Amino acid sequence: MADEQSLRELGEHIAAQQSNAVQRTEVAHGELMIIAGADQVVGLMTFLRDDQQCLFKILIDICGADYPERAKRFEIVYNLLSLRHNQRVRVKVEATDEVPVPSVSGVFNAAGWFEREAWDLYGVMFSDHPDLRRILTDYGFEGHPLRKDFPLTGFVEMRYDDEQKRVVYEPVKLTQEFRRFDFMSPWEGAKYILPGDEKAEGQESA
Repeated sequence: MADEQSLRELGEHIAAQQSNAVQRTEVAHGELMIIAGADQVVGLMTFLRDDQQCLFKILIDICGADYPERAKRFEIVYNLLSLRHNQRVRVKVEATDEVPVPSVSGVFNAAGWFEREAWDLYGVMFSDHPDLRRILTDYGFEGHPLRKDFPLTGFVEMRYDDEQKRVVYEPVKLTQEFRRFDFMSPWEGAKYILPGDEKAEGQESA
């Protein structure tokens, strides 16, 4: 594994050569992390693949993270590996569900399925992707299940109907109103009455 000093030097080299794309670099958990602008990600990924001091030829994964409190709530994370230099790098870009992130499938063939997964689970679009459609959820699935505001029960349930001899989809029917989480802790001054609290109020008045 590369030592921290060599990773810092590599980060300085990348930042100097890709100053229009790189916002900052840092070393964390034994890996170099690059925070970049989403609109420049294709050029940056091409540089990381081809530069002789980098040679990150292998795209290990593209994943996402959701931070609902941010203006740009999503992070798209690219994990790269260089076998030549035995180093790893992590590239992060911020994104929204309205502005597409440029696809890097033309730089790494493996990115095609990874970007489809990010679209399916987070709803982040990738421009110039050759086949951007769902890959893990079913046809007609509503919503993006790894978003933090996605209801834990989903919107539909699937079961086998013995009379129709086929799989059927039906809306989820819930008696409680916990389908959408409001991120408000009941211990921090919630403005609503939780189920069961009305009984306690009745006992106090008695």
